[in-house]
Amino acid sequence: MTEFHFTGCIEIKELLGKKANDERELLELIEEVPIDSIYYHTHSYFLRHFYIAGPYPNDFANWVAIQVRDRVLGEKLASVTPMHNKSLEDIRIELVDIIDDHLFDIKFVPAVVYGQPFYFMKSTIIEVPTGIVVKSLSEFTAALKIVDASAIYNHIFEARMRDRLGKTDFSIWLESSLGLKGLADKIEVLDSYMYSLESLREKLLQLSLAEAKE
Repeated sequence: MTEFHFTGCIEIKELLGKKANDERELLELIEEVPIDSIYYHTHSYFLRHFYIAGPYPNDFANWVAIQVRDRVLGEKLASVTPMHNKSLEDIRIELVDIIDDHLFDIKFVPAVVYGQPFYFMKSTIIEVPTGIVVKSLSEFTAALKIVDASAIYNHIFEARMRDRLGKTDFSIWLESSLGLKGLADKIEVLDSYMYSLESLREKLLQLSLAEAKE
């Protein structure tokens, strides 16, 4: 039986020196920034929001809705999540298409008046060992209760971007090492992007505890 090593992560952030003051500039810069910036403003948004993901689960949607005060586009961009094994380029294209269509429909360019510009950033995720190692479902469940939230992010969000067939580290280990395919499948169909990390921890605990009772 293979042990599971819980591994957290930290994010090293970098400003790109590019900013948008209106939605047209946002569109143009989304098209040209490095793909790492698309990752930062979509995927790792969740790493920066342990407790509340909010109604706009990426930086683009949040900025448009709050700073530009264009709630219509904010809601459209909020629908862009990394689910269904989308690549980062797929996400970039989807963002561009949504903003472009929106600007075409309204015939003007909403801009920041009293809010802040959108500053493009990128980041590097660095793994950090937690020292927590488990080899059974009961130990896994106990570890979920106490492990740093960044480990939840690393083993779910980051894992799907690595060469893991778009699956979480949790589901891969539960199926391959413990033979718990049912639990693994439940984790895979869980819409992780609808939860904050702490809410996601609670959902994982519910699934694990339910499996232990069966």
